[in-house]
Amino acid sequence: MFEVGEYVLKIGNGVCRIDQIGHPDFAVGDKTQMYYYLVPEVKKGSKLYVPVEGAETKIRDVMTKEEAMELIGQFTRIEPLQVKVEKLREQEYKEAIRSGKPHCLVSVLKDLYNRRKARQDAGKKSTACDEKYFRMAEDELYTELAFALDKDIDDIPVMISEEFLNQ
Repeated sequence: MFEVGEYVLKIGNGVCRIDQIGHPDFAVGDKTQMYYYLVPEVKKGSKLYVPVEGAETKIRDVMTKEEAMELIGQFTRIEPLQVKVEKLREQEYKEAIRSGKPHCLVSVLKDLYNRRKARQDAGKKSTACDEKYFRMAEDELYTELAFALDKDIDDIPVMISEEFLNQ
């Protein structure tokens, strides 16, 4: 169980601070159900509510600085997402992003980057679907890396590029 004051990653919403644990006023049905009250780091004015029971599928610990540096160091070794059935591409992107796993996010980004480059080389624009999932994966990953490394989110792409150049 997480504690008040801890930072967690809410899949799909980024890094959040646990503001309190309790019974929200809006609760219907089981009024004894406990919830984490989360305050997103990016959208400070909003509040998210996650039931304590089953929370492990929606929130997880934020990666540490060491884990973030290790992940960046592994970028070149992480394989792009392999989509075997083109019709399922969007679904596979959604599933990988919803997993909230940093390695999956990198895998999606690498696949989408390769697709973008191939389309550009062929004189075509990237598809709206590809751009949508690229932004989603990028936001999710870069927000967590920035928090873990205590950096501005704009510094993260530069760090990643430097890592690629140094390998």
